[in-house]
Amino acid sequence: MPQTVYFRSADGGTTLTGYLFQPSTPGPWPAIVMLHGRGGPYSSNDNENCTFVGAGTASPCNVNTLSKRHAMWGDYWSARGYLALLPDSFGPRGKANGFGRFTHGDPDRADVNETNVRPLDAEGALAYLRGRRDVVAGQIYLQGWSNGGSTALNVMIRQGNQQGNQQGDQPGFRGALVFYPGCGQTALLASTISTTAPIAMFLGADDEEVSPAICQHVADRSRQAGSPIDVTLYPGATHDFDEPSSLRQSAPGNQAAMDDALVSAAGILDRWKK
Repeated sequence: MPQTVYFRSADGGTTLTGYLFQPSTPGPWPAIVMLHGRGGPYSSNDNENCTFVGAGTASPCNVNTLSKRHAMWGDYWSARGYLALLPDSFGPRGKANGFGRFTHGDPDRADVNETNVRPLDAEGALAYLRGRRDVVAGQIYLQGWSNGGSTALNVMIRQGNQQGNQQGDQPGFRGALVFYPGCGQTALLASTISTTAPIAMFLGADDEEVSPAICQHVADRSRQAGSPIDVTLYPGATHDFDEPSSLRQSAPGNQAAMDDALVSAAGILDRWKK
């Protein structure tokens, strides 16, 4: 069972709720921060009536009602010796029920956006993990899905800018695994990503929610600028291809994509650690 923890966002004012998946092997461990998508971290079967999630408040959205995808990945990383932290960006801001598909223009999303709000949550999670004695401070990675994937790319853009300004005196994220992000102009802080830390993108060729072609263009421009970015495009795979529910896995291409992404992601992190 994951542990529920609380820590401060780098916005300086929000106390975030997080779910910590801890390995059974002795630490210290490398770590990974997992950034949920626009649906939030909880199961859609349980989150309809959820609003606020925080310390001292009972909610049907809690460690027992995490979505299957987030629970699967958290268990996956902890079984492989990584401490995995899933921050909830929405619940502490009164939006634990998340947002449905095609709600990009919803004004209610503005104060939990992927450009200047959620990246600060990821940076708060990084600071929290760096402060733990059971974490290897120089081996903290990032993973994000959809809106969380766009957030992860923006974190890497911000990190690259800080390094460019010679402000990166502490170790940042060693790399980012980015699953089917939105890569359009409104989703990213820059159309070209400047980073020395590697990025691996996993895209579905039949994504019905975001454009894999736009992400490929961003990756191509960024590689030409010298950034280490790799892209895997899965034929026949849709948005949320690694959601382990029977409905999502019934879509052609998703099972093969999920199986490959699990193995590939673990192999990539093992290479980045060296």
